[in-house]
Amino acid sequence: MDAQGRGRADDIDPADQWVLNPDTGEYELRLGTSTPQSGVPAPRRPRPSEAAPPARGRREPPGRSRTETPGRAVPPPRRRRGAPEEPLPGRRGRRPAKRASKSKKILLWTGGTMAFVLVAGAGAAYFYIEHLNDNIASVSDDGASTGGFSKDKAINILLIGTDKRTGKGNGSYGDAGSVGHADTTILLHVSKDRSNATALSIPRDLITDVPDCPTTQEDGTQKIIPGTRQVRFNTSLGQDGRTPSCTMRTVTELTGVKPDNFMVADFNAVKTLTSAVGGVEVCVGKDLDDPDSHLKLSKGTHTIEGEQALAFVRTRHAVGFGGDLSRIGLQQQFLSALMRKLKSNDTLTSPSKMLDLAEAGTKALTVDSQLDSIGKLKDLGLELGKLDTRNLTFTTVPVIDNPAEKVKATVVLNESTAPQVFDMIKNDVSFTAVKKQKKKDAAAVAARLKGTKAPASEVRVRILNGGAVAGSAQETLSWLQNEEGVAKSENGGNAPASLAKTTLEYAPDQADQARRLAAIMGLSGSAMKPGESVTNSQGLPAMTLTLGKDFEGAGVPLTAPSKAPEGVQKSTADKVECAK
Repeated sequence: MDAQGRGRADDIDPADQWVLNPDTGEYELRLGTSTPQSGVPAPRRPRPSEAAPPARGRREPPGRSRTETPGRAVPPPRRRRGAPEEPLPGRRGRRPAKRASKSKKILLWTGGTMAFVLVAGAGAAYFYIEHLNDNIASVSDDGASTGGFSKDKAINILLIGTDKRTGKGNGSYGDAGSVGHADTTILLHVSKDRSNATALSIPRDLITDVPDCPTTQEDGTQKIIPGTRQVRFNTSLGQDGRTPSCTMRTVTELTGVKPDNFMVADFNAVKTLTSAVGGVEVCVGKDLDDPDSHLKLSKGTHTIEGEQALAFVRTRHAVGFGGDLSRIGLQQQFLSALMRKLKSNDTLTSPSKMLDLAEAGTKALTVDSQLDSIGKLKDLGLELGKLDTRNLTFTTVPVIDNPAEKVKATVVLNESTAPQVFDMIKNDVSFTAVKKQKKKDAAAVAARLKGTKAPASEVRVRILNGGAVAGSAQETLSWLQNEEGVAKSENGGNAPASLAKTTLEYAPDQADQARRLAAIMGLSGSAMKPGESVTNSQGLPAMTLTLGKDFEGAGVPLTAPSKAPEGVQKSTADKVECAK
């Protein structure tokens, strides 16, 4: 009960009812202003002359008697304002106890209140997290992923936008009966050191092979959906009952990059996420009027959200050449704007926006079974949050018009540039000039590749197959001996474990041999591993060349490209570009 409820509301601070007991050194609650309280009242027997026992916990000063009123106990007389406080019985002559300082009293009062708030808040946070967990929809990755992202490795997330028309107001867009194809697909690669990232768009009309896809059914059983050759990429999802794990397998077959996780968004995701952040700012270089997407914008800068944002990312006829590749450019511009808004102080310092984002994100996305909790999504978000938008590059798989078509409707890989783009992602090479990464790579190359090279005839090496196609070790052996003059080489069979990348291990006194073999094989400095020599079949020390999964054949250089090929379109997320 507060001071007013006790009939003493005359300017009494509730904190003033706590007094320091000099004997115990502890603060004690004093309910009356006239008589101090001891920490634990001593029990006493009532005197025979008393009609009623005194109030609990109160001692009568000597020489005083209590006046009784029938039916109720009377409190002891109050001390007048300004009158000195009477000492406790048996303690006459001692100095009155010092009252707690104002700051201590405030701390005592607010400390207890704050503890209650924190406990209550923690409970509310727990229930809110459970609520967010319930929002998350997940489906099996069917073994198509790496098993989930790792904090100490590069991250590859497959982002899929489906054209399924579920959700309020979406049935009026185009094909209302769509099974949900992979309408927009982006492979997001984040470097191991989190200094840069590449968002690689994959055209939906790209002709490719869709592999056989083991798929978990609703009853928990697995069914293998047969693959199809030379079909549109977008049929990797939805067609014949294919799930996102099939799109994941198709991307692996196409690029050589195995995604860690996937996220699937429908039309509602664009609408709710943009509304949650209060809209995103986009720029158009001309008046846009697309009756198919329902977008109508005048030339200039606009803040869009909800239905208008959805219309923006669906527009293709009003921009560029009017095809899917033009729409991809518009989507990349939109995602750059959304990224800038997400990382802006306007969003990060607004609790309401952050809560709205948590609600919208968990409701709008379907994730793989490795990302099925708010805790896992939070960990991924923290890793992505380390990225500087200046080093997030948007680019598209290099393609050309399908030469087999008279009326151009689909595209095929540009074989002269696409493999180099894929290799850059596989080898964690940035599409932007990141000083930290360049210095690191330069140091590795300078330390291991620079120096004298032994003649090829003096190179002694043992070749192992550590993940390359069968027969690669023998093929490389024949090539080295017959075409490169490395006669002191031998086939060591299979390596004890498979490797993602080809490596050359050598002892310090074999560095000149290692540099010669690296030059012949086209190995990068990072592929050279200073270590120990092995004993070959003739009892002599030899280096160990282990052919990894990246090995593509004898004579094919293994040096990772250092920059994007000429002609590849790219943009970074920190720059504002206008749609034309």
